Amino acid sequence: MGLLDAVFKKKAAGVRKLGDDDLFDDEFQRKLEYLALVSRRVFAGRSRAERRTKKSGSGIEFADHRDYQPGDDFRYLDWNVYQRFGRLLLRLYEEEEDLSIYFIVDVSGSMAFGDRAKLRYAKQIAAALAYVGLANLDRVSIVSTADRVLERMQPTRGKARIFKVFRFLKAVEPAGATDLEDALKTFVAQNKRRGLAVLISDLYDPAGFERGINVLRYNKFDPFVVHVVDHAEGKPKLSGDVLLYDCETGEEREVTVTARVLTAFHEAYEAYLSDIARFCATRQVPYIQADVAQPFDDLILRVFRRGGFLR
Repeated sequence: MGLLDAVFKKKAAGVRKLGDDDLFDDEFQRKLEYLALVSRRVFAGRSRAERRTKKSGSGIEFADHRDYQPGDDFRYLDWNVYQRFGRLLLRLYEEEEDLSIYFIVDVSGSMAFGDRAKLRYAKQIAAALAYVGLANLDRVSIVSTADRVLERMQPTRGKARIFKVFRFLKAVEPAGATDLEDALKTFVAQNKRRGLAVLISDLYDPAGFERGINVLRYNKFDPFVVHVVDHAEGKPKLSGDVLLYDCETGEEREVTVTARVLTAFHEAYEAYLSDIARFCATRQVPYIQADVAQPFDDLILRVFRRGGFLR
């Protein structure tokens, strides 16, 4: 159990558990409507068709040719090609398909560390981005994950469905250890319709955050990483002999905390954050760091400016 694999706290410390009753209050909902308006202005120059994914089918925009196969519809034969080259080729067209947006919310034990600030923030981010997607008539669904897929909200569409999103997110409780790779392998198996996969997580995965993100990449989803961070975790207020334990596995370790240890830990923490940003940048995965100290609506505006969410 390395320092970056464990999220620690003093075992004897009492922590105030915050409820989710006020997560999506009237003020939150007013901010959602403002964010939806901003998103429409940002993308005002784009047509609805540009916000849809495309696949080969029977639409109206020519895409490519393929060889004729017995049973194919003669109406799509390209007779001009046949007259010139004597080959029977079918004309393929692009067929519009609604954009599917999947919100993958990490609810493992580390997300609830301390006063549950990271989990609450993740829920607000998911709700806000889901509302923007619903307002744009995209297909929106949500899954909660830890070392597996825990709960699923079936795809839905339309602004009025935001209350379904609220109910789902309020009911989600933290549970289990983090295994992004296994959880996302199940996710891709359960969702054959590809689309935008928004991963909202603190990325504390002992096996490596890279594996989970690569599962999405290799299975032709478009990952968008929202990295939830609490910078207070990089500067713990500890000293002397303390008992640390992993809040996901329960593994314990006695440690003598000195100023030198704290400095080394903070440097390792910052290096870890840099590694995540670098990994996403080199693989062209849209990435944004979501600091729990930043108001959620400011964070959503940063997402709009970053690009990659609404395309």
